[in-house]
Amino acid sequence: MSAVVPPEARSGPLPEWTLRAVVAGLVFGVLFGAANAYLGLKAGLTVSTSIPIAVLSLMLFRFARRQSPVLEANLAQTIGSASSSLASGTIFTIPALFMWGFVPPYLQVVVLALLGSLLGILAMIPLRRLLIVQADAELPYPEGRACAEVIRAADTTGAATTGGSAIVLGLALGALVKVLTTALHLVPEELTAILPELPNGALAIAVSPALVGVGYVVGFRAAAVMLAGALIAAVVLYPLITTVYGQGVAAGTGEAAPDLARSVVRSRFIIYLGAGAVAAAGIWTVLKTAPTMLASLRAVLRGLRARGGTTGERTDRDLSPKVIVLGITAIVAVAAFVPGVFAGDLDLRSRLLAGLGAAVFGFLFVPVSSRLVGVIGVSSNPTSAMALITLLGTSLVFLALGIAGDTTKATVLTIGTIVCVAASKAGDISQDLKTGWLVGGTPALQQRGQLLAAAVACWAVGGVVWAIGKTHGFTGEGAMPAPQATLMKTVVEAVLGAAVPWPLVLSGAGLSAAGILAGLPGLPFALGIYLPMGTIAAIFVGGVLRAAADRRGRAAAERGVLCASGFVAGEGLAGVLIAGYALASGQGRHVPGAATTVDVVLGLACLGFAMVALQRTARAS
Repeated sequence: MSAVVPPEARSGPLPEWTLRAVVAGLVFGVLFGAANAYLGLKAGLTVSTSIPIAVLSLMLFRFARRQSPVLEANLAQTIGSASSSLASGTIFTIPALFMWGFVPPYLQVVVLALLGSLLGILAMIPLRRLLIVQADAELPYPEGRACAEVIRAADTTGAATTGGSAIVLGLALGALVKVLTTALHLVPEELTAILPELPNGALAIAVSPALVGVGYVVGFRAAAVMLAGALIAAVVLYPLITTVYGQGVAAGTGEAAPDLARSVVRSRFIIYLGAGAVAAAGIWTVLKTAPTMLASLRAVLRGLRARGGTTGERTDRDLSPKVIVLGITAIVAVAAFVPGVFAGDLDLRSRLLAGLGAAVFGFLFVPVSSRLVGVIGVSSNPTSAMALITLLGTSLVFLALGIAGDTTKATVLTIGTIVCVAASKAGDISQDLKTGWLVGGTPALQQRGQLLAAAVACWAVGGVVWAIGKTHGFTGEGAMPAPQATLMKTVVEAVLGAAVPWPLVLSGAGLSAAGILAGLPGLPFALGIYLPMGTIAAIFVGGVLRAAADRRGRAAAERGVLCASGFVAGEGLAGVLIAGYALASGQGRHVPGAATTVDVVLGLACLGFAMVALQRTARAS
């Protein structure tokens, strides 16, 4: 397929880099990026935001329409989606520092996110013509192509207005429920049904439209696999561990089973079992995707050697090579020579080693990520696998050089932050550039917009992760689970020789291996074991609703995705504001009491409203 005819060839020059496009992209990007960071810390998953931002931008631009806003909407979604991918990389690593007791300064989190973003964007630019244009038949870039279709259809049919209303509905309902549950405590955050015949056995569901929205986006298959893992934990592992521990077999304490709280079982056992399951699934992902990654890298290198030159046309113009070279040089220099970028009190040799590690793995995974998302899409990009390879590689190098200790763990994690964000950003800008190529956008302006967005969004996303770490924390009662960061923490501890409860970790790995051998997707199954039952049950409800929408056709499912994205953004933004207020006021975590009958009714009503909103939105298409 070739690119569409540039818009100016049909109707004269169209506005592209305008104040309203830039402002809309930055505002929507910060909002959706903050929401995605919150969601990722809560559920270990993030959602693509390009299409919702494009639809909202088109709806906004229609009120002051002078010419077709196609290129402006493309630029706005390019700028806006940058924040979400930045969140995807940051949540994988930074929470692990809090788990170790290394509370990073806010500015350090911001700088790490910024360096990774800039590295991913700049390293991808030389690959644009090869991957986006020349390899169009081989690399469809599904989200980028879908976003282009949405922009063109909305511009010609006015679909942006109805699509925008679906997002706004989701935003309002998601935010309202979050305020009722977390801020006002009028509705319980989770509904639980105790299973009396099973010690500490219980079924639960979170009152969370955002999690229902996530389940709708990921689909029934992934949601059902997660539920399978959650049921194993809820009705097998909890009762089994409680019974054995109550008989004094484990740890030799002789505590009676009724005195063993679920929180104790989770903190002493389930966390490590789940971490082992997630780690095993992550390592399996590395092994499974390694041949594809290597093949992708070889294909990129071959293509670069045979690449043609620029045509000089607006739609084929990238940023200057001088900008790319100077920018990447500055990134590596700052990472290597500026004290305080990497965690730990490092001497010059260690900083140079850390900077070199970030640069090497960053340059390795940028082309791999960009090419992989061309086939499997941003949502399926194995960023966690790339992060694992980075952490394993740098940990082994530090260990071989005799550099070990608690601060070394933190240093390795911060190296992984830069690489994680770079790989995530490379995949995101690749999808955006595909959208721009299809609608006739200017690559150089999109690249400039991504750089601007990275410089702005790093403050918002970094602030969300840091604020939640300070208020909710990532360990203990009421904490954010941060499952991906737990995986990275476990791997680094294992390599650097920290005390790890290996019997539990290996048992969890065995559960994950059994699921994989049975043909289940490893990571969703492992997340089901690790995450609370309530989280997974809400995701499963969304998956069921998606299956029903799919039977009504593609249009119904896509319209429901817009409402589901609104759920994620609305609840995430409300959660961020609540965490910010708690940080400013010095309030601690809220530990809920026992739910009354009224609480249960209100919680079910909130979930019911979310389900009805999704169904009606899909049916309206």
